[in-house]
Amino acid sequence: MMGVFQSMPSLGRRSLVELGPRIARLHWPLILVLTGLAGAGVLTLYSVSLGDMDEYAKTHLIRYFIGAGGLFIVAMIPLRVWLSLAYPLYAAGIVLLLMVPVFGEVVNGSQRWIAIGGFRLQPSEMMKIALVMALARYYHGLEFERVSTISGLLAPLGMIAVPVGLVFIQPDLGTALLIGFSGVAMILLAGLSWRYILVGVFAAFFGIAGGIQTGLVKAYQWERVTAFLDPTYDPLGANFHANQSKIAIGSGGVEGKGMLEGTQSQLGFLPEKHTDFIFTIFGEEFGLRGALLLLGAYLAVFLLTVHVARSARSHFGRLMSLGIGVTLVLYVLVNTGMVMGLAPVVGVPLPLVSYGGTVMLAMMGGFGLVLSTWIDRDQDTLRTRGWKTDRLIHP
Repeated sequence: MMGVFQSMPSLGRRSLVELGPRIARLHWPLILVLTGLAGAGVLTLYSVSLGDMDEYAKTHLIRYFIGAGGLFIVAMIPLRVWLSLAYPLYAAGIVLLLMVPVFGEVVNGSQRWIAIGGFRLQPSEMMKIALVMALARYYHGLEFERVSTISGLLAPLGMIAVPVGLVFIQPDLGTALLIGFSGVAMILLAGLSWRYILVGVFAAFFGIAGGIQTGLVKAYQWERVTAFLDPTYDPLGANFHANQSKIAIGSGGVEGKGMLEGTQSQLGFLPEKHTDFIFTIFGEEFGLRGALLLLGAYLAVFLLTVHVARSARSHFGRLMSLGIGVTLVLYVLVNTGMVMGLAPVVGVPLPLVSYGGTVMLAMMGGFGLVLSTWIDRDQDTLRTRGWKTDRLIHP
């Protein structure tokens, strides 16, 4: 056995030696809050299934443990390795998105999933993390003076536009918007001038108007916007689900009706109870207190992620961690806003709580990257093949 160990490459031996200290440096409060959110998902899915653990809750729990394993593996890999893999992972994500129209499965009228073995992969969910990594890598090597120049903006805008366009044509407007918002947030975090931000807002407004006029935005998608703007519009059609969701949340009151006691949810008035509308179930059964506790847990994750970013000396790690935290916040804001009538109804799950394998794995992998940043927070020199940087763009 000693002979086998001595014959290992020096890099492998060094990695084994460093494994113990890396485990000791894990950010355990962040891991505990993530576990609590997944636990809330198990409880809610158990209730959605009328007390049947096998329908959704058991699978959700198994997926969390698989995701937790992935989180630890990602965290154990040095940050410099993720820096070198950022562009290849982004390219792999684009390839998977290109495969969706050819090999993807059609579910509920949308072609978003690729079947790999017995598992259905949704490449658009993986793309959210890959885009954050790629943009963090780009700005890590860009001089700060070029962040607000045309030449400095062309590449990141192109990196955002390609996956947004590929996801939009699936069609998946909600996920396309989330990818776009996450990418724009990365540009803002990198220090983009407010002049460009104002120009971008006007461009987005006219782009949406043009999409409506040319038919790029589907009729049912525009109808959702109309239903959001006018709650009295088509109460038995386009607005039915949104209205039922608001009724369910309101009926929960402060205390909630109790687990397995939600009338609106248990009597089948809500669609997609285990995915998009799971926050409605939680609010009806656990009330305002439970809903605020759940939202507080998401806020805690975000604040802990900001703490990791502020502690990192690597600009790549700092931007990547902030980007993953912002992506989580966007998920939560869009999903909860949707079910409370504060945003149009789009197909966006509640991370770590909603039923869904790809979202779980993507989020856990993303926070594995945050943990890798935390472990290597003292490093300000990251080496990759053929180049190195020993400066900080932002002091």
